[in-house]
Amino acid sequence: MTDTSFQCDIVSLAAPGVRQLQPYLPGKPISELEREYGVTDIIKLASNENPLGVSPLALAAMQRELPDCALYPDGNGYYLKQALAAHLGIDNGQITLGNGSNDVLVLLAETFLTPASNAVYSQYCFAVYPIAVQAAGATGKSAVANSAEHAMPLGHDLDAMFELIDADTRLVFIANPNNPTGTWLDAELLRNFVKSIPGDVIVVIDEAYLEYAGQGQSANAINWLADCPNLAVTRTFSKAYGLAGIRVGYCVTSTEIAGLLGRVRQPFNVNSLALAGAEAALGDVEFIKQSRASNSAGLQLLSHGLKELGLVVTPSAGNFVLADFQRDPLPIYEALLRAGIIVRPVGNYALDTHLRITVGTREQNEALLRVLANILG
Repeated sequence: MTDTSFQCDIVSLAAPGVRQLQPYLPGKPISELEREYGVTDIIKLASNENPLGVSPLALAAMQRELPDCALYPDGNGYYLKQALAAHLGIDNGQITLGNGSNDVLVLLAETFLTPASNAVYSQYCFAVYPIAVQAAGATGKSAVANSAEHAMPLGHDLDAMFELIDADTRLVFIANPNNPTGTWLDAELLRNFVKSIPGDVIVVIDEAYLEYAGQGQSANAINWLADCPNLAVTRTFSKAYGLAGIRVGYCVTSTEIAGLLGRVRQPFNVNSLALAGAEAALGDVEFIKQSRASNSAGLQLLSHGLKELGLVVTPSAGNFVLADFQRDPLPIYEALLRAGIIVRPVGNYALDTHLRITVGTREQNEALLRVLANILG
């Protein structure tokens, strides 16, 4: 047998879009900080998780599901879809389930993008949008965001986004409220934007933080689907519902778009625990009420406290704040880590002087402000 071993540049074998990708960087896990610094009693305010934990109803439902984990889950997610359809007032054929809303965002890119097409998103958009677009081999077009002096600083400039749409555009991504800025769009303004988009362009409205948004800060774009067949609305159980660890999200579209997404969706992409937990969480009205109230109070406390420390805080309708330290924040981030508090640097978003801070419990928020005051002197 001839020896065919040779040196090969493995990276060159990857698809062109993949070769240039920078992987998504999640918030530092608690276990990693414990290993690196030997600290305990860690406060994690880095990944926009629900500080109240898991809905008791969801936890009980997942525990009941454990004995059957040797069996495959329902690949269609029938009962969760039925619950969502009833909750949202839609047909269950309009729902595509995903392993978190990240999964359905990628499904949309895989379904509608090719190397000959492009997608439009805002300058400070959720990092998964450009990653999904580039992985599909398509071109990403980033619209300049609002200036820092704007009433909604760093938020979406819909006019700038509209200007980038051309004959090759297939997707437009909009997060409302937006991560990492926390900014939001007026419902009427956003609806008029969607109505103005050509029918051969799919508008994706990511409402991952919808449950946290206050009066006048949310659009509930699912209500527009009847008049906007090119609309896709994504949501998640990872934020207000407190189920980030089991990964379940969904997309609501026309039945035609849902049928296309179903062709590329991987079988059993949502596990049995996630299906049971999400269905139960959807019905736990009291837990969502408590989560919203806790976040509203915490957001006010945290925003006010950070401003008192001389920081510039972007208006937020989510469960986090974006704070501008107007200098390199990494030494401050490092000092917080050593004090056992994890926040999120956002240099990967070109927000080089900012840190993103999740709203925690009252005790966690107060601890963060106290430690930060000592660091800043």
